Amino acid sequence: MTTEQKAPSTSGEFEREPIPQGKLKSWKSFLGMYAGEHAAGTEFMIGPLFLTAGVSAFDLIVGLLLGNLLAVLSWRFLTAEIAVKNRLTLYYQLEKICGTKLVTGYNLANGILFCFLAGSMITVSATAVGIPFDMEMPKLTDTVPNGATWVIIVLLIGAVISLIASKGYDTVSKAANWMSPIIVLAFLACGVVALGQLGVSSFSDFWNIWGEGSDPFPGQIKYSFWHVVIWSWFANAAMHIGMSDLSVFRFAKSPTSGWTTAAGMYVGHYMAWIAAALLYAVYLKSPEAQAFLANGEAPPVAPGPLANNAIGIFGIIAVVLAGWTTANPTIYRAGLAFQAIIPKVSTFWVTIIAGTVATIAGLFPAFAMKLLGFVALYGFILAPFGAIIVFEHFFSKKAGIVKNYAEAANIQFNTSVFLAWAISFGTFYFISLQFDVFLSFLTLPAWLLCGVLFLMFSKKLQKPLA
Repeated sequence: MTTEQKAPSTSGEFEREPIPQGKLKSWKSFLGMYAGEHAAGTEFMIGPLFLTAGVSAFDLIVGLLLGNLLAVLSWRFLTAEIAVKNRLTLYYQLEKICGTKLVTGYNLANGILFCFLAGSMITVSATAVGIPFDMEMPKLTDTVPNGATWVIIVLLIGAVISLIASKGYDTVSKAANWMSPIIVLAFLACGVVALGQLGVSSFSDFWNIWGEGSDPFPGQIKYSFWHVVIWSWFANAAMHIGMSDLSVFRFAKSPTSGWTTAAGMYVGHYMAWIAAALLYAVYLKSPEAQAFLANGEAPPVAPGPLANNAIGIFGIIAVVLAGWTTANPTIYRAGLAFQAIIPKVSTFWVTIIAGTVATIAGLFPAFAMKLLGFVALYGFILAPFGAIIVFEHFFSKKAGIVKNYAEAANIQFNTSVFLAWAISFGTFYFISLQFDVFLSFLTLPAWLLCGVLFLMFSKKLQKPLA
């Protein structure tokens, strides 16, 4: 899973104009990109975390099939459809609708959330780098650094990643594209080896690994079938219903290129998640894990040792690379989001600032250990901005409102957008906290309410244009 914009949005090409016909790309250009982008460091954490939530075989295997299908459909019929029609980046599209001042707030939120995501991936890589140093791995319930070795390794990884990211997108993207096939192969190898370690010789044996599920581990919530479906649908909510991937699909010749996201969902968010879950299933049978459970503690989720147990040094390398290929472009893109706020600061320095924030976040294992909850929050915050674009695109004529009102009226802050987002976010976040409702269950209602309120407020507040 990745929750960041991809190459086109940061390439510096046609960022404030529609893509010319000669620069459009076929569906093949998107296939490999999505397969690689979504088989990354996050997958090593997410698969095991499903097991800590006590999922059953049906919940995991069938739930992920359905949830990932819904994500693909969202990309195809919303994101790709609008992207090909307008051929604008997310930022420029939002600027036309919301105004520059409101987009600044979006950039700040986007940049900070990117840094936290990158920090969690630095944590993932650190669990692999720490193996030769016999480093104590963070526990599932840890929130603060557990020792000096952890701090030193995280700081070193963060420094290296930040410096490479500051070299620019070409360096980042070339390395990531080269490493992606290695990481996909590693996930597949991990899954196959783990099946052997679990003694699986038939589909029924495979199904029985999770069986009817279990109670969640201490500090975790129980995931049902619908938790898995809805969470996997909205794991990339900011990208599809949140419209971040407008920046990608504006290069597509046809909206049908949206179907290529299936490569990411079913290689990364299906095969890789299940492979990583199998690694953790092997670990849970070990005396060390059983000792944690006997003491009423949750066994740690440390991707480095899990992969090392399956495929040795190749597993350690794969975890380091997977964390790197997620954290590096994420830090770079966070820097770009910050640069939109402080344009006089060079790309190098805003990237270093973003890398510093990400590295500090990486010191705290909670961002990685609570990744399911963090990803849910990330999508919940940013997705409603996508509803603004979707509802304006499909319903502006019926609602009788002016499209791209901030641009047309020459305003910097569209009050209709702010009120729609604030009310929808505030209402459903309050419901989540007050009634202990799983946040991903509220992402779609918040998205829908934001879109409807935007149309209503726009109808009321838009002034006639001269």
